[in-house]
Amino acid sequence: MEEDLKTCRLETDSTEFTDTVFNCVVPYIHDCRDRNSVSLVCRKWCELDGVTRKHVTVAMCYSTTPFRLRQRFPLLESLTVKGKPRAAMFELIPEDWGGFAAPWVQEISSSLNCIKSIHFRRMIVCDSDIELLTRTRGRELRVLKLDLCSGFSTDGLLKIGQLCPNLKTLYLQESLIVEKDGQWLHELALHNTVLELLNFYMTDLSKFSFKDLELIARNCRESLTSVKISECDLTELVEFFNHVVNLQEFGGGAFSNQPEKYTGLKFPPSLRCVALNYMSQTEIPVVLPFVSHITKLDLLYALFDTDDHCFLVQRCPNLEVLDTRDAIRDRGLQVLSQFCKKLRRIKIERGDDEEGFVSQTGLISLSQGCLELECLHVNLTDVTNEALESVGTHLKKLYDFRMILLDKEERITELPLDNGVRALLSGCNKLERLGVYLRPGGLTDVGLGYIGQYAQNVRYMLLGFTGESDAGLIELSKGCPKLQKLEMRGCGFSEHALATFVLNVPSLRYLWIQGYRASENCSGILAMARPFWNMELISSEIIDGPPGNPEQQQPPSLLAYYSLAGQRTDFPETVLPLHPPANLQLVLFLDLLAVQRFPLSV
Repeated sequence: MEEDLKTCRLETDSTEFTDTVFNCVVPYIHDCRDRNSVSLVCRKWCELDGVTRKHVTVAMCYSTTPFRLRQRFPLLESLTVKGKPRAAMFELIPEDWGGFAAPWVQEISSSLNCIKSIHFRRMIVCDSDIELLTRTRGRELRVLKLDLCSGFSTDGLLKIGQLCPNLKTLYLQESLIVEKDGQWLHELALHNTVLELLNFYMTDLSKFSFKDLELIARNCRESLTSVKISECDLTELVEFFNHVVNLQEFGGGAFSNQPEKYTGLKFPPSLRCVALNYMSQTEIPVVLPFVSHITKLDLLYALFDTDDHCFLVQRCPNLEVLDTRDAIRDRGLQVLSQFCKKLRRIKIERGDDEEGFVSQTGLISLSQGCLELECLHVNLTDVTNEALESVGTHLKKLYDFRMILLDKEERITELPLDNGVRALLSGCNKLERLGVYLRPGGLTDVGLGYIGQYAQNVRYMLLGFTGESDAGLIELSKGCPKLQKLEMRGCGFSEHALATFVLNVPSLRYLWIQGYRASENCSGILAMARPFWNMELISSEIIDGPPGNPEQQQPPSLLAYYSLAGQRTDFPETVLPLHPPANLQLVLFLDLLAVQRFPLSV
């Protein structure tokens, strides 16, 4: 009996000691994946995670409710909420699909008293939302990002300038903002002396005064490190640049192809990241004094041809991030591979004209010369298995790869790319994000099987025009043990195959597909119905097409995702729910475990 009591006492003491140690350790665990694993151990650790977690990302705004989020994480300091699916950026989702910020703003304003950082992405944010947020949390806010958002005007921005004096980051890039006047920037300049980042790049805001930018530069002389603005003549910013002594990033403005106008324009020597808009060869001398120190270069909206790319990048030995268009061509990538050995991220978008040409030649040069690459997004006019094998052989640090095969060339040197994809995945075993957007015949069912077999760490996947039949999708579903998010377009799989895929991949929590073989009554799709799994059918839509074919019929698409909130009620006419709401009346502990099984953070 005494032995039993002694054993029981030792076990109790050990448990208390473990809990004490863990209480001290868990606040220092910041990675969301580690947090998710820890909170699955027991109810006590789950609750401790809830009261100590400082940041949460809600990857789909309808995956939970603001109230449920606040119940579990009452002391949040930073919140990111994503609304519309990524396909909305390419007009593949109706504009009125949803993604309203209002419920989140109301919960933040009334209950989440520790919030200092808010990031809304692809959401509908109204002026009334901004007014409520700034009135209740304005003095506490340090970071406010309205990223690719819509629904608000400069009246809302005016409230930010008036009521958020301690704001360090204001990010509005690529948001659709109704501009009434430029008073919002004046109010921001008057009331803020701690601003570090100001970004209204790629917006239509043009009525602001340059004097207000100069005032911000004077008031925030020491703190201001990043400014990205909308289109304006850079000659108006001479005084602004004289004051921003610590500026490290600048983007926006525009050159006017009159080099004599820019002789007095001097960028600060601290500048390391630049986005050059409408710059041609004649204005390149303006950036030459500091170009050797540049680590990030955005040439998406520069007027550069291949020679201009070659001239500039060979003078950037410290370049780590490059965004450009396919006008760089294979020759530009060969120069890049010779002179930019520190390159970590490169994104090559499709150009507006037919002159761009990036093929397997440039891809091979890039993979052999830039061994530090971690992110590679490239639009190609031609590609071979050898090029993909080269990526797999040399780029061992790659975690994000996206390849889009353009339709500029009718004949491709070598298809299918099954063996190349296998070699790439087997060599790049750190890959977490994979995009393979090809054309019919580019990847067979065997190739899809290779992806399932070798994509062991891939969490996000984009597939376009891949596979031959349902058998390929079934083979894919036998692997991908960590896949959470899948987007497909033009793959032609049946509803039965899609349902089988969802049932075979338990880690999957988000699916968007366009161009599948739909039945009249959607009976095949209903086979994937389960608790917490919402399905939305988005009907076909007429869109503007190219000249000579002004109207095109978009095929219907399916959006499915896990949600603890049940079926949403704000469906537009083009979106129909495919099954009734799931029963979410669960006891608290099971509810917490459900959140962990379908975690909020990405």
